[in-house]
Amino acid sequence: MNIFLLKSKIHRATVTGGDVNYEGSLTISADLMEQCGLQEYEKILCGNMANGHRWETYVIQGQRGAGEIILNGAVAHLGKKGDVLTIMNFAAVSQKQAKSWKPRVIVLGKGNLIVSRRGI
Repeated sequence: MNIFLLKSKIHRATVTGGDVNYEGSLTISADLMEQCGLQEYEKILCGNMANGHRWETYVIQGQRGAGEIILNGAVAHLGKKGDVLTIMNFAAVSQKQAKSWKPRVIVLGKGNLIVSRRGI
């Protein structure tokens, strides 16, 4: 049997923009994706710490080093520039793997720069 555990998390990501006319997704700078182990088009769960909204979508790669966190499509209505998000995704792992499992977590500060890392 497999269980679902946290695979990757970006904590305290500040929204840098939004585009309601885009077809959907969340843009994340390529370097941030790599640091926490996210792949382009991977499913994510987002929580907006400013208003409590939660939603699922997928990741698209943004400009490396730009600190981009952009709400696209309908989810652009669920937040605004300056809101702080928690971005998570999960993996199905065996119970044996689960015993030593460690998620890859990055915590962001001003300018969406990494201030701490765990599990990396």
